[in-house]
Amino acid sequence: MSMMSQTNTHTGIAQGASGIWETLGTRFAQYRVYRRTRSELQMLSNRELKDLGIGRSMINAIAHEAAYGRK
Repeated sequence: MSMMSQTNTHTGIAQGASGIWETLGTRFAQYRVYRRTRSELQMLSNRELKDLGIGRSMINAIAHEAAYGRK
């Protein structure tokens, strides 16, 4: 009986650790999207941003929405 509960405990810990790494990977991927979007928008001239209907003050919010979705 003891052997059975130890096996289940180890399996649960492994699954939990796997979930943590998956979550961290997802968060890091989202952060990379945020940084890249923000960087690309900041490289545009004021004229180009205006043509897109974007003000410089909107760049962070747009990058955040691109990476994490609406809140």
